[in-house]
Amino acid sequence: MSEPVGTGMAAAGKRDGPPQAGGDAAASPLGLCLFGVYVLLYGGFMALVLVRPDLLALRPFGGVNLAIVYGMGLIASAFVLAVTYMLLRSGR
Repeated sequence: MSEPVGTGMAAAGKRDGPPQAGGDAAASPLGLCLFGVYVLLYGGFMALVLVRPDLLALRPFGGVNLAIVYGMGLIASAFVLAVTYMLLRSGR
C-alpha cells in the first residue's frame, strides 16, 4: 500500500533520487577557481598557437611535437582538476 501524499521521505525534507544540480552553493567558488586554472592553461595554448606557432613544431620529447605534448597535458590537467574538485568536495 502506498503512503498518502505529503508523508514519507519527501515530506521530511529528504529528496528521493540523485542530487539536483546547483544544490550546493559552497561548491560554486571552488569549481569556478579550478575552472579558472584550466582556462589559463588553455589560454596559454591558444596564445602559443596565435603568437608562436613555430614552437609547436619543436620535438622536446623524442618524436612527439610540442603541440601533442601540450594537448595531452591539457587533457591530463582537466582530469587532475576534476579529481581535485571531487576530493576537496568529499572532505566537507
